[in-house]
Amino acid sequence: MRLIVGSIIVFACVFGSYVAMGGHLEVLWQPFEFVIILGAAIGAFIIGNPAPVLKAVPGMLGTILKGSKYKQECYVELLGMQYSLYKLVKQKGLLAAEQHIENPSESTLFNAFPTFAANHHAVEFVCDYMRMLTLGANNVHEIDALMDEELETHHQEQERLISAMQSLADGTPALGIVAAVLGVIKTMGAIKEPPEVLGHLIGGALVGTFFGVFVAYGFFAPMAASLKSTFDAEAKYYLSLKAGLLAHISGQPPVMAVEFARKALMSEVRPTFSEVEAATAALPANI
Repeated sequence: MRLIVGSIIVFACVFGSYVAMGGHLEVLWQPFEFVIILGAAIGAFIIGNPAPVLKAVPGMLGTILKGSKYKQECYVELLGMQYSLYKLVKQKGLLAAEQHIENPSESTLFNAFPTFAANHHAVEFVCDYMRMLTLGANNVHEIDALMDEELETHHQEQERLISAMQSLADGTPALGIVAAVLGVIKTMGAIKEPPEVLGHLIGGALVGTFFGVFVAYGFFAPMAASLKSTFDAEAKYYLSLKAGLLAHISGQPPVMAVEFARKALMSEVRPTFSEVEAATAALPANI
């Protein structure tokens, strides 16, 4: 929604103001300038990025269109899931959690929290580290370092997508100059034409510079920023999981482990202690 609204505002302000000050939109229609800029940008994108990044482009565009899925209710569910899991382990031992860890898709505990259960990477993250506990791992510092390594790897994979989008923003203004130079070369070949013809040709050439800067700073750079914002929200989600898990491993009671997890969240989406308490109190007793 933000992408659509923002795009409408960009187009309306730029082209609406251009028309309002007496400009003619038909002059801006230079399809071959667009082909030069966008075609070269796509080619450079393919050259500069590895296959995993290229395969991730459809998903990346979907992420930009949808925006962050991590709303406050997602974090309430995340904290509620952690409380239920840690309480189960506290009351019945690690073996009681094993059925949920080994078959997360059939787990009544995880499925009680739909947004968490739908996040397969988050489910896998929890199950992997809880499984390590059942196998005897209990050194908080070693597990902390391992979590950091896993989350850093995940961050690097996402950073490649952000860098790829940012490279489009950085490159298209220069490609706009390339299109403009080619337009000037074409104009110089018609130097004997009357001024009105030359003016039209020069105007067409300058459209290349305009279009390169326009798509770079009107779309590609904001899209890269939007992607970064979405991935930052996801990173906070996993940091909250990490904080809760480490607190649980170190022996904190469930309510305190959840409080550690809650404190890791950004203030604008962080549920209050009362909201978390109310959510956990409403959980079924037989999860």
